[in-house]
Amino acid sequence: MAGGPPRVLLFDLDGTLVDTAPDLARATNALRHHHGLPALPYPVIRAQVSNGGSALVTLALGLDKEADGHGEARAFLLEAYGRAVAEESRIFPPLEQLLADWEAGQRRWGIVTNKPRAFAAPLVEALGLAPGALLCADDLPVKKPDPEPLREAARRLRATASECWYIGDHRRDMQAARAAGMAAVAVGYGYIEEGDDYRGWPADLWFDTTEALVAALRGARRDG
Repeated sequence: MAGGPPRVLLFDLDGTLVDTAPDLARATNALRHHHGLPALPYPVIRAQVSNGGSALVTLALGLDKEADGHGEARAFLLEAYGRAVAEESRIFPPLEQLLADWEAGQRRWGIVTNKPRAFAAPLVEALGLAPGALLCADDLPVKKPDPEPLREAARRLRATASECWYIGDHRRDMQAARAAGMAAVAVGYGYIEEGDDYRGWPADLWFDTTEALVAALRGARRDG
C-alpha cells in the first residue's frame, strides 16, 4: 500500500463518504420547476454534484457563473437544498460499519470537503457521523485543490501527512492529497463526469467500489 497502512483516514464528503446526490438533485429540479422547466434525469445531475452549486445552476439553467441571474439562481438552489440536506442522503454502504469498527479501534478519521459548513455540518450530524475533524469550504481562506485544508485536518487529528490516506472522487482531491504529502486514494463509485477516467487521476490507489475500498482498509487495519 502507498506509504504503508493508514493510521488516519480523511474523506471527501459528497460522492465519497455520503451519497448526497438525491437531495441535491431534488434542489436542482426545484430550480428548474421554478423557471418552468421539466426535471432533468437523475444521472445527469449526479455527474455534476462534486462540482458544487454553481455547476448545478449552469446545468439547470444554462447560466455561466458570470451570467446575470446566476447568483440569484444559486441562492434559490442552496435555500431549497438547505431545507432538507439529509432527506435522502445516506452513507455509502458498507462505509458506516467500517467507520464504526475504525472508531472502536480508537483510530482517527476526518472529513475535508469543499461543501460550505452551513450544509456540511447539519448533514454530518443528521447521519450520526462523528469525525475528529471537519474542514469545510469556508473554514480557511483556501479550499481543495489547495492542500492546506488537508494539512489542517491532519494537525487537528494529531497526525503526520504520511500517516493519512485522503479518499476522494475528484481529480482535485488527488491533487490536494499529493501536495499535502498524503496517500491519494481515488474512488470510482462517486460523482464522476462522463468521459472522465478516474484511473487517469494522479492517485496512489484506485478503487472501483466501496466494497473494494473497505476490504483494503480492513486489511490495512489488521496489518497496522
